[in-house]
Amino acid sequence: MTKRHKKTLYDVFRNIIIVFMKAKINLYTSFFILLIFISGDVFSQSKEAEAILGIWLTGSKKAKVDIYKCGDKYCGKIIWLRDPHYEDGTPKRDKHNPDESKQKKLIIGSDILMGFEYDGDEEWDDGEIYDPDNGKTYSCVINMQDNKKILDVRGYVGFSLLGRTEEWLKSSLD
Repeated sequence: MTKRHKKTLYDVFRNIIIVFMKAKINLYTSFFILLIFISGDVFSQSKEAEAILGIWLTGSKKAKVDIYKCGDKYCGKIIWLRDPHYEDGTPKRDKHNPDESKQKKLIIGSDILMGFEYDGDEEWDDGEIYDPDNGKTYSCVINMQDNKKILDVRGYVGFSLLGRTEEWLKSSLD
């Protein structure tokens, strides 16, 4: 929820309480009605936030990522690779990971999206994206397009102006 959105909700709730007080509705009834308004907004935001859940085909079309809830945040792991094996037939591993203990881990099953929070307006931010092709982790923001079938995934260093955006398409395991 953005700061602007929070202030607007605060103003709405404050005005509702003032109206109830002028109408001489008791405080308990006012509180109960206010609670109903708040819970409706929370459930609405929760539904919007969960629109990101599911399987997405990356912009390069080399991988599918399953985005899931991890606590109160959103994360994603690779569940499919177009080319899951090296030319010698061995499964692809995270050989570029700067942590040597993780270099033997399979790419399929690797977490690449970590710690995203829903910010409202179909945007998830404060997360990171890991690129197994180079072993680097970037700050990331994800925006969902209006049709709910395309994610704009922007990885960046420092400022989001210094980054790259890929369109991920809603997909399935097939």
